[in-house]
Amino acid sequence: MAQAPAPEEVVPGEVNPEKSSKSRFVMIIVVILVLLGGGGAAWYFMQPQAAGKEQNEIKEETKAASAAPIFMTLETFTVNLLPDPGEQYLQTDISLQLGKAANEALIKQFMPLVKAQTLMILSSKRSSEISSIEGKNTLSQEIADNINKLLAQSSKEPVVSGVFFTSFIIQ
Repeated sequence: MAQAPAPEEVVPGEVNPEKSSKSRFVMIIVVILVLLGGGGAAWYFMQPQAAGKEQNEIKEETKAASAAPIFMTLETFTVNLLPDPGEQYLQTDISLQLGKAANEALIKQFMPLVKAQTLMILSSKRSSEISSIEGKNTLSQEIADNINKLLAQSSKEPVVSGVFFTSFIIQ
């Protein structure tokens, strides 16, 4: 009769070399999977915070840009005023304060009309009407209203928020 092979003797404390290499391989795979899972989870949870910070920075930049005034200077106007006691003329430099930067292109597009209307308003005044601070403020408001009315078809909101005289000479 044939004899069955003798079972291997297992000595306590001795490690089977085949089992130890397989267990090391499995352990390395498990460690790699845990690290990849942790890295993926960290990336996932960090993304909304980074996007929120970027959006907050964009909002702050937009607020800063909208808070900064936008000015546009028109060419010097020299007009004859209506005779008060005698002939006088006005030479003035005007700067327009705009509501937003896009309005500058709109004003440039309509510049001939803006200048013509402003010239008509200035030449319709007497020196006594515009010599005082109240007169200048009224004139400033009249020019702003006129420009906004002129551009109302192209813009839903007022284009000019202020008119400032940077030079104002009556002779």
